[in-house]
Amino acid sequence: MKIYSWNVNGIRAVHKKGLFEPFIQKHQPDILCLQETKAEQGQSEVDLPDYDEYWSSAVKKGYSGTAIFTKIAPIEAIYGLPDNVKQKFALEDKYGDTTSEGRVTTLEFEAFYVVSVYTPNAKEDLSRLPVRTEWDQAFIYYMYELEAKKPVIFCGDLNVAHQEHDLARPKENKGKKGFTDEERAGIDEMLKAGFVDSFRKFHEGNGYYTWWSHWGQARDRNVGWRIDYVMVSKQLEPLIKKANIHPDVLGSDHCPVSVELSI
Repeated sequence: MKIYSWNVNGIRAVHKKGLFEPFIQKHQPDILCLQETKAEQGQSEVDLPDYDEYWSSAVKKGYSGTAIFTKIAPIEAIYGLPDNVKQKFALEDKYGDTTSEGRVTTLEFEAFYVVSVYTPNAKEDLSRLPVRTEWDQAFIYYMYELEAKKPVIFCGDLNVAHQEHDLARPKENKGKKGFTDEERAGIDEMLKAGFVDSFRKFHEGNGYYTWWSHWGQARDRNVGWRIDYVMVSKQLEPLIKKANIHPDVLGSDHCPVSVELSI
């Protein structure tokens, strides 16, 4: 089974560039998790007859949003965070309510859950760091709840480079958005919770990035960040056959990431 994740930075924009369907045809994911769709399902002109689509869109039009396209029929779709999680954590700030931004889509399958997640950005001045830190705690809590029932595969744009080898210029960016101690601690907690960073199971060192700035030909020079992940329950680790980053796939400032499991 091939599971892909891609922050498309606007699915309508990628489609208009003529780059979305060719990606699907070449890679043939069984399950595709999307982030930053920036649309509601009815606004998308993407037509993939082999896939069922499940969308969680932001209340604010043209903003954020997640979706999962799947060839395998799920048992249930869950949109957003459950009410008990929303009540337990402070997830709203001056910018708005993160739980109304379409940041989580969950599908339950027979043997596992798949979750598409788009973690809030801390912003350049770190003004959204407090609610983003709270979000990490809420999301991990939700993953614990799901994993109590069956294994979980969660993937998406977590908006943080975990270690120094996960970005091209760690010294210059230490303490800045996407590389603060608080954000990095969120990944630490996911790993402590028993989730496996599937890509690092197979690949060591730097040079592997999933996001590049539009400035200074950063992508051409591979001056990037690895901020997109596929995390897998420890129980499923023996089934992971490979995990990859796909920088050759264009259309967004992010590239897709994938995991293949022998399921």
